[in-house]
Amino acid sequence: MKSIKNFVAVAALSVMSFGAFAQSVTASSSTIDGAEAKIAAQAHQAGASYKITEATVNNVVHMTAELSK
Repeated sequence: MKSIKNFVAVAALSVMSFGAFAQSVTASSSTIDGAEAKIAAQAHQAGASYKITEATVNNVVHMTAELSK
C-alpha cells in the first residue's frame, strides 16, 4: 500500500512540473539568425526562456522551440 501511495505521489508531481508551463512555438525566416530572433521575441513576450528543438533549412528556415518558465 505504501509503494502505491509513493507511486501516485511521484506521478502527480511529475505531471505538475511538466504541465506548469510548456509551450511550443515556431518561426520562419530567410536566415537562421532571423528565425532565432523571432523565437527569442516570442519567448521574451511570454516571459520565458527557450530551447530550440528543431530547425529545417530549405528555401527558408523553419524553427521550432519549447518555451519554459
